[in-house]
Amino acid sequence: MQFIRFEQGGKPERLETLEKLPEQGFAWLDVVREEDSGWVGEVKRLTGVEIYEAHVIDARNEGHPSNFESTDAYEMVIFRGLASSDTETLEGRPTAFLLFPGLLVTVRARESVSVGTVSKRLLERADRAPKSAAELMLLVLHAMVDRFMAMREPLAERLEEWQDALLDPTNPFNDWMSLMRQRNRLRRLERMCDEQADAVDAWREQTVSEVDPRMTVHLNDLMEHIQRILSHARHLESQLESLVQIHFAAVAHRTNDIMRVLTILTAVFLPLTLVAGIFGMNFENMPELKLPYAYFVTLGFMFLMGAGMLYLFRRKRWI
Repeated sequence: MQFIRFEQGGKPERLETLEKLPEQGFAWLDVVREEDSGWVGEVKRLTGVEIYEAHVIDARNEGHPSNFESTDAYEMVIFRGLASSDTETLEGRPTAFLLFPGLLVTVRARESVSVGTVSKRLLERADRAPKSAAELMLLVLHAMVDRFMAMREPLAERLEEWQDALLDPTNPFNDWMSLMRQRNRLRRLERMCDEQADAVDAWREQTVSEVDPRMTVHLNDLMEHIQRILSHARHLESQLESLVQIHFAAVAHRTNDIMRVLTILTAVFLPLTLVAGIFGMNFENMPELKLPYAYFVTLGFMFLMGAGMLYLFRRKRWI
């Protein structure tokens, strides 16, 4: 648990403890979900507000979806970000934002990248310090969404790998479980983006915080980025479905080619087999067998018959 104090006109300052909220400015209380348990008491000491028990449980719930709720004393936004940058997982992890007048509380996982990135940047670049706790929340949300934006290119490259594997005629594709898992990950990403957009939109419509033109720009950019990620996830899922259909169409086409070749071979050799069967019958009186050139004549006839059938099939464009 750590505090960052933002005094109006001053440089942000990191503190281990905070006696009271700034009169001209606001404070940020950053809480690690797995380690800090006394943050509820700290919030009550600084603001005089008792956080609802249900909201405390939601803030500690690692599986909670993105959501927005408000009370007369504070607003609560839960926003799911990426747990890691691995395209093989695309697991979400929630960060809870509790917005009070003059105080922002973030309850996040220990490995949260976005919160650490924003706090470090603000401490190093005082000129970019936010003007309010609500604007600070938007900055953290932007950092979380930017991690999704950075996943677009790796996901597109992963789709190209699936494309090469699915359409490779020399190596039949058999890894269907991995393909289905990738499809499920894309659907999970789509659900996360839908929930994110709903939560941010609900906060924008119901917040009592003052939303100035600068924050309006941040909000519009945030919603645009979420929609771009959502569209990208849907596009990738659609492409993956199309690739599977193309794969099965290619397999069916190859199977048809094989069956056509086998059918033509059967059609060519069927009359030849008939001739061989006739002359292979064990009758005593078969005059053709006693002719001196019967063997060569029969072979020539069989050859001409096979060549004639192949010519006919070629002329009809069957082969």
